Amino acid sequence: MPSFDIVSEVDRAEADNAVKNVQREITTRYDFKGSKSTIEFSDGVITIFADDDMKLRQMHEILQGNMQKRGIEPGSLDYQKEEPAAGQSVRQRVLLKEGIGKELAKDIAKKIKGEKFKVQAAIQGEELRVTGKKRDDLQDVIAYVKGLKIEQPLQFKNFRD
Repeated sequence: MPSFDIVSEVDRAEADNAVKNVQREITTRYDFKGSKSTIEFSDGVITIFADDDMKLRQMHEILQGNMQKRGIEPGSLDYQKEEPAAGQSVRQRVLLKEGIGKELAKDIAKKIKGEKFKVQAAIQGEELRVTGKKRDDLQDVIAYVKGLKIEQPLQFKNFRD
């Protein structure tokens, strides 16, 4: 029986490369001269240290631009609350969204079943497996899910006949 998986994952190597590009760009930009602003990536968490809010906003733009160049959608970045650091500086953590939460998976499965496609959607951990008898039905489901307004970027993997 043909099937495919709906997943939400981020290529960590590409995210690491994007963060390194941001580090290089910060060292060469004129508006960051003499600044102690830095950005670090470890274990799926990006930590941004900036001298003030304005530099933090500029670093957000640089980060999002570099992530998009590397094929990572901005919806994959989950900005946490800003924290004051030493003096005027601020610190912010940015988490990479990976995996489909149970609520989102239930919502997608419910919408697929509501459209009366001849497929079954099953939640398997942090992914959603869709199976059907015909390949065309599965391709219709992919087109339908792409058309939904979901904030978290989704990928369609393991398409099997």
